[in-house]
Amino acid sequence: MLALIGKKIGMTQVFDETGRLSPATVIAVEANTVIGRKTEEKDGYNAVVLGYRDMKKSHVTKPYAGQFPEGIEPKKTVQEMREFSAPVEVGQALGVDLFNGTRFVDVIATSKGKGFQGVVKRWGFAGGRNTHGSKFHREPGSTGQSTYPHKTFKNMKLPGRMGRARVTVQNLKVLKVDAENGFIVIRGAVPGPRNCLVVVRSAVKKAK
Repeated sequence: MLALIGKKIGMTQVFDETGRLSPATVIAVEANTVIGRKTEEKDGYNAVVLGYRDMKKSHVTKPYAGQFPEGIEPKKTVQEMREFSAPVEVGQALGVDLFNGTRFVDVIATSKGKGFQGVVKRWGFAGGRNTHGSKFHREPGSTGQSTYPHKTFKNMKLPGRMGRARVTVQNLKVLKVDAENGFIVIRGAVPGPRNCLVVVRSAVKKAK
C-alpha cells in the first residue's frame, strides 16, 4: 500500500480527451518525511511513520521532539502507514510522484461538523404531516416500550451530534498527478472542509 498526508484545496471541473466533464477535488501534497519504521521483528507489524509540515521551534516541547531522529525537524502531523509497499529510508522525503501509475485511491479525512441535529436531518426521517392541526412534525416519536422492559435500547436513531467523524471514501479515480507543483487531482468529492488534512492511499479494494 502507498499513502501520503496532504491538504484538501477544493473542488473544480476537469474535461477529458472526449470533452466529458468530471467533478474533481484537488489535493496538495507537500513533502512527507519518513521519520521512522516499524518492523515485524521488533514491533509485531510493518509500518512507515510519516511526518507532515515543520513545527515552529517555539511550539516544540522536549518530549515531543524526542520521537524525531537527529537531523529531522519536528513535524505537526505524525502518522503510521501500515503495510507500506515502497522501499523507503528514514529521513527520505516522499512527494506526490509516489502515486505515478496509480489509477484508484482511497481518501481518509474528518467530515464537516454539523452540530446537534434532529432525526430528520441526521437520519433522514420523513417526519409527520405539515398540515394545520398536526402535532407531529419533526419529532423522533416513541423511543421505548410501554411495558417491560422499560428502557430505550442501544443504537436507537435519535437526535445527536452529526458530522466531524473519520470518513473513508474508496475507489476514487486519479485524474492527474502533478509532481512538479505537488498536486493530485481526484475524481469526485472528498470529506472535510477546505484546507483540512487528508490521507491519500492506494485503493485496497480495486486494482491499481
